[in-house]
Amino acid sequence: MLDLRYTLYDNEADFEEEDKKLISQARVACESSYSPYSHFQVGSAILLSTQHIITGSNQENAAYPSGLCAERVALFHAGANYSNEVIRKLALTAKKQADTIFVPVTPCGSCRQVLLEYEMKQNSSIEIIMQINDYQWVKTKSAKVLLPFCFNKDSL
Repeated sequence: MLDLRYTLYDNEADFEEEDKKLISQARVACESSYSPYSHFQVGSAILLSTQHIITGSNQENAAYPSGLCAERVALFHAGANYSNEVIRKLALTAKKQADTIFVPVTPCGSCRQVLLEYEMKQNSSIEIIMQINDYQWVKTKSAKVLLPFCFNKDSL
């Protein structure tokens, strides 16, 4: 059964403290972005079941598509270094390089697929927090919300 549940937030202040902390860490992660081509800094923060937070930022490369999105940087780091931990949540933020204002961003198709793969691997949903317009945010209950007709190991 598809998990299509999500919650809309009209204000970032409405999030619980744990989610606010994750958003804040994702914003800090934007500063380590290597984005000389797009000038679009993306940061992600993952909350593990141990309450440990892992961050990632987009890393571009002149030999496109050799770069990597912020979500996959953090997810692959978690998979390689905390393979026995459950990923509970991921927050995603973005801003233009010269700005201080954060802008809406959602995971790309590849990141959605990787998020879904990690859900399948850990047999547990990952909540995803992202800004969808200037002030509105969405928190999904699962990556399946972002990829409802997914391809996974059961498809093989």
